[in-house]
Amino acid sequence: MNLPNQLSMTRLLLTLPFVVLCYAPVPNGHSWALVIFLLASVTDYLDGIIARQWKLVTNFGKLFDPLADKILMVSAMTMLAIEKELPAWVVIAILSREFFVTGIRQIAVSQGVVLAAEKLGKHKMVWQVITVTYFLTKMAAQDPMLAFVRPCFEWPPFSPAVFGTFTVYFTALLTLVSGFSYFWKNRRLFGDA
Repeated sequence: MNLPNQLSMTRLLLTLPFVVLCYAPVPNGHSWALVIFLLASVTDYLDGIIARQWKLVTNFGKLFDPLADKILMVSAMTMLAIEKELPAWVVIAILSREFFVTGIRQIAVSQGVVLAAEKLGKHKMVWQVITVTYFLTKMAAQDPMLAFVRPCFEWPPFSPAVFGTFTVYFTALLTLVSGFSYFWKNRRLFGDA
């Protein structure tokens, strides 16, 4: 298994301790969950760069990298919804998009085609990371470890009412638009409809 695929596998494995730390009553649990989430997000950035620059792009990577992303993001957003930081409809919309795109990929594979992630999907991922990081940091600010960042959330432009609301709606919109775009660009796969 090459390095980019190992990084994708690491991201998948980091999801479990992330969820445990979000949920379990552990001292500074939300702070450590934030650290793990950021580390997992860095692996996503690195695996793509390394795969392209070292020409290590594989069919396994094309399928597994976005799958590891989806599992991490859906887990993070579900935990945020449980904590009442994100509205449940956002998680449902994002999860629906991910199932939809996964279905398109399965149809492509059944026709002998492997679809890589697209640029709009990468932008969607960046905004999902920003949104999750914002709300995880807001939760972690209640821990002693990161209590020093708590005043940031009282600053009006960075408050949940302003920045938090913007990231939620913008990320949801970008996620849905990227799903429709993915379908439209690959509509040839549905020629028998």
